[in-house]
Formats: sequence, structure tokens, C-alpha cells
Amino acid sequence: MKEILLQAIGFCFMIFLGYLMKRIGLLNKADGSMLSVIIVNITLPATVIVSLANVVVSETLFFLLIMGIILNVLVILIGSQVSKKRSVLEQKFQMYTMSGYNIGNFSLPFIQGFYPLAVPFLLMFDIGNSVMLTGGSTLLIDKMVGSKEETTLKKISLSLLKSAPFTAYLIMLLLRIGQVRLPVELLGILDMMAKANGFLSMFMIGLYFELRLPKKALHLVKEVLFWRYLCGAVLALLFAFVVPLSPLLRIVLVVLCLAPMPTFSVINSVKAGMPEETVGFTSSASILISLVLMTIVMMLMG
Repeated sequence: MKEILLQAIGFCFMIFLGYLMKRIGLLNKADGSMLSVIIVNITLPATVIVSLANVVVSETLFFLLIMGIILNVLVILIGSQVSKKRSVLEQKFQMYTMSGYNIGNFSLPFIQGFYPLAVPFLLMFDIGNSVMLTGGSTLLIDKMVGSKEETTLKKISLSLLKSAPFTAYLIMLLLRIGQVRLPVELLGILDMMAKANGFLSMFMIGLYFELRLPKKALHLVKEVLFWRYLCGAVLALLFAFVVPLSPLLRIVLVVLCLAPMPTFSVINSVKAGMPEETVGFTSSASILISLVLMTIVMMLMG
């Protein structure tokens, strides 16, 4: 329990450090964008490669891949039902806020210090999660609200292949299916890069952190976050007490259900027309809520 609390405090400190650097003017949001490029294209792919280098591909891993898609679809469908009486823009915001799981920049660094054997589970779930985040969710949400914007499977495929983490997922999955091993020397170099992923991810979150919100948007933010975490809590309880799972797989799925909204949900919400400050505050609040809930879950299940 002490170790879990210390790690949670450590993450809070890293986030606060990034936020402090922004507040005193040493860094700004633009620096967060630069860090995001480094994380997405260097440290996260390195983490993927190192973590999957010796994995034995099993039915459990493919089960998690499928769950990454199913859980996203499920919460989007629920979001469409609870927001039917709102405007199209607010419906989209509800569904984008409820769907997606921040794994590479949050859940992965949070869990890997305690359960290194759980990392392949997280990454396989993130493959399905990535399929939805990079286009699948937009395609489904546009259909739900009757949008005329066209999101095709071709566009989704191109977006996935342009994603360095997803490309790393795909390559490593194919290599492990073929039981091909990478040179130890290469893995050693990549491991040094991968170790920076946790700190850079938390520090970047601090640079993006927002604590100001127009009062007129507060009610909407409360409502969308309420539904996100209500669905997450129900799913977490199902995985914890109803669905028969191995202990490690149970912890992974319970924690993932309470993960914060991902960057792609922020981007898609802004693209749909939501004000940046509203989306930024929602994302920041989601990170704080998830940090508390995930820490409690780890203490109870650890």
C-alpha cells in the first residue's frame, strides 16, 4: 500500500512540476506539443517494442484486443442514449468524453511499476483502443448523430499506419506470432528510451493541465464526467466480481475501466466544435479523478 501511495504522489508531483513550469513562464503549451511528438514517436514505441519483445501470443492477448474495441463501442452507445435531448455538438462531446482510454501516456506508466507482467495485456488492449481512437469512434459517432462528414475505413487504416505506436504494435505482434526475436543489443538501447516514457508523459500532462472553466460550461462538464465514471465503475465491478478472469487480467481490466479520457478524445471534441478551454478542463479533471480512483483500486486489489 505504501508503494502505491508513493507512486501516486510521485505522479502528482511530476504533473504539478509540468504545471508549475507553465505557470512561471519557463515552458508553455507549445512545449507540451513538442513533448507529445517525442512520446508518441520515440518513447512510447520503444516501450511497446521492449514490452512485447518476449511475449508469447495467446488467446488472452487477442481477447484484450477485442475488448479494447467492444468497451469503446459500448460506452459510445450509452453516451448516445443519455445525450439524446441535447444539441448535436453536445451529443458528440458526450460520446467522445465517455469513449477511449488513456493508456500509453497514463495507465501504462501507472501500472508497469507494480505489475511488469501486465504490460503486454495493457498494450494488446490498446491496439483495439487505438483502432477506435484513430477513426473508429468518429465513424460510429457520426453515424449516431446523423453527421454528413465522411469517415471511411480507408481513412481509419491510413491514420493507424501513420501512428508510430500502432505500427510498433503491429510489427511486434507479427514478429511474436512468427516467434522472431530482436537482438538483445537493440532492446538494450530501446529500453533506455522506454524508461523516459513515464516521466515525460506525466510532465506533458502538467503542461496541458487547465484549472479554469467558464461557469456556463460547468454543468455540461459535470454531466459528461459523471456518465464516463459511472459506466467505468459499473464495468470495473463486473470485471472484479462477475466475469471469471485470472487475477492479473482482472486487475488490468478494472484499472483500465477507470482510466482518464485520452488525447484523441480531446482532439476530436475540439474538431467537432467544442471550445478548447472546456475540453481542456474536462481532460484535466478526468486525469485527477482517474488518478484517485486507480490508486484506490490498486490499494484494494494489490
